[in-house]
Amino acid sequence: MDSTKERIIAVKAMEFLARQVNDEEVFELWLSEGVADGDIEYGDMNVTEEDEENLEYYIRDEEFADLMDTFLQLMKAAKRSGGLWCGGVTSK
Repeated sequence: MDSTKERIIAVKAMEFLARQVNDEEVFELWLSEGVADGDIEYGDMNVTEEDEENLEYYIRDEEFADLMDTFLQLMKAAKRSGGLWCGGVTSK
């Protein structure tokens, strides 16, 4: 698998998991520094030819590194404040 496809999958996975954060105030970090609303349809995990162009900003080296860092900060904060909520289940 090429690195572009891996990065697109990672961006979509981070976006999906970020939207499961169970504390709206914590989630605001992702809204301000993560993937912009509407750039990825909720739950879309498919990789298409259009994704390379549409998500080009997020998969550039520096921006991708920043996005991963933001995601890790978000998950750390979520762990301390309500965890994740997905499919009717809240994390412990």
